Amino acid sequence: MLGDKEAIATIAVKDLTVARKFYEGTLGLEVVNATGTEALTFKTGRAELIVYRSQYAGTNQATAVNWRVGDEIEAIVKALAAKGVAFEHYDMPGLTQKGDLHAFGEFKTAWFKDPDGNIVSLMNR
Repeated sequence: MLGDKEAIATIAVKDLTVARKFYEGTLGLEVVNATGTEALTFKTGRAELIVYRSQYAGTNQATAVNWRVGDEIEAIVKALAAKGVAFEHYDMPGLTQKGDLHAFGEFKTAWFKDPDGNIVSLMNR
């Protein structure tokens, strides 16, 4: 039923102005819809990301959204670090840490938080 339909990620934020500066300015996403003071929709690849105002912003303790960035992961991590993004480091079984990247064989990932504390991940595959 839904297997051939696109999913849209949604992230709760406290302040849309701060979120827009981060998602548009820092991450380079394009705003495709600004719905008043309650939500923003960003284009990301062939999909969309909605950020919306919520009192529960940042309360999720798990990854909120992942970007599959392929072989560009190391360059993207460096570029984001240069923009002031601080990366998270987690001690997880089977993962080895190399700078801000974590690796499990050929799989590489890096985590950071948005201004509300939502956990964001980059993955090479």
